Amino acid sequence: QVQLVESGGGLVQAGGSLRLSCAASGLTFSTYAMGWFRQAPGKEREFVAAIRWNGGNSHYADTVKGRFTISRDNAKNTVYLQMNSLKAEDTAVYFCAAEKGTGFSILTIVHSGEYDYWGQGTQVTVSS
Repeated sequence: QVQLVESGGGLVQAGGSLRLSCAASGLTFSTYAMGWFRQAPGKEREFVAAIRWNGGNSHYADTVKGRFTISRDNAKNTVYLQMNSLKAEDTAVYFCAAEKGTGFSILTIVHSGEYDYWGQGTQVTVSS
């Protein structure tokens, strides 16, 4: 049974930082690209960042580029999202997701439908 469990969300002031973690189990983690998505109230789920199975490539949404960093530790079956210079508009539920395969196409990894497994999400609230 595959499980993705996010943690690290919370309430932070604008300009602050948070680091999200996503621990995976029940799958061969190193054979999956990993992504982070977010969904704000009343809005569709949107792509945030993704990382190749070996950490060799990553891709970010323009809205977070330069502020967020995605990384992974295959020995710990964990993917991270370091979020700096947070803004009120970053407030959302953040989800991690796993996409089977060693390829990494920015044409596909930005689409939620390409992912095979999802976590339950963690709330991030940024106060202005």
